[in-house]
Amino acid sequence: MTELRKGYLFGLSAFLLWGFMPLYIKQLHDAGSLEILAHRVVWSVVLVALILAVLRKGRQVVALLKKPRTVAIIAFAAALLAVNWWMYIYGVNSDRVVETALGYFINPLVTVVLGVTVLRERLRPAQWLAVGIGAVAVLVLTIDYGRLPYIALTLAVSFGGYGLVKKRLNLAAAEGLLVESGVLAIPCLSYLIWLTSTPHSTFGDHAHTTILLVLAGAVTAVPLLFFAGAANRIPLSALGILQYLTPILQLALGVFLYHEPMPPARLAGFALVWLALIVFTADGLRTARANRPTVKQRELAKT
Repeated sequence: MTELRKGYLFGLSAFLLWGFMPLYIKQLHDAGSLEILAHRVVWSVVLVALILAVLRKGRQVVALLKKPRTVAIIAFAAALLAVNWWMYIYGVNSDRVVETALGYFINPLVTVVLGVTVLRERLRPAQWLAVGIGAVAVLVLTIDYGRLPYIALTLAVSFGGYGLVKKRLNLAAAEGLLVESGVLAIPCLSYLIWLTSTPHSTFGDHAHTTILLVLAGAVTAVPLLFFAGAANRIPLSALGILQYLTPILQLALGVFLYHEPMPPARLAGFALVWLALIVFTADGLRTARANRPTVKQRELAKT
């Protein structure tokens, strides 16, 4: 199997696992959102530490920890990721799977806005059009919900910010994930220890829930590692298109499996989001083709 095919396989696996994540979260309806989040963090640390120990990459982690400024930035990324995970768990367990899907649909548009506001990037006219359509979509959905779709917006902004920080750090996937999870592990473990002294802890009450909480580490780490494997092997444009698989699956689960409402106004809002994404994706693909070197240019580069 070629590296390119491996990349597509890794990417497809990652986005499929994320797309079906509501099925896993729904099985933990007895546990609170913070308890699920804390277990995701703690067991992720255990799993990734074991993987790095097997791969004998402890020195890379130690070297990373000797850079206080980098660790501080990683801590900020970890906080954004924790907000994203918690809001996602809360959204799924409060029967708002459709709204969580919306968050990941609009995430690419939020990423573009962050590029303009934080990195001072200049947008092409088609990108401005996509962002404008996305803004109208949020307005339509706000009117439909009777409130801002805060779950969707929080998911999009937190994950967009996390991606921006990770891009600037440019760390290896496993080592970065271990340090990120490690930063959160101490408060999360402290919370879980405190929770066991209250009647609200579900860990150990039922075998089904306990096993699923332990597996939270694998459910968290495996798709992230698959995603890293894909990002290193396939073009960014292809990865960007594959990512839409996740919210499509989540939307389908919310509407057809969990029977969440999709009134005409909400459907219109989603349709505007999809239109914005079509404009955004088409512009990205057209730009990528225009910037692709010709055969003659590649031959000259080799000489």
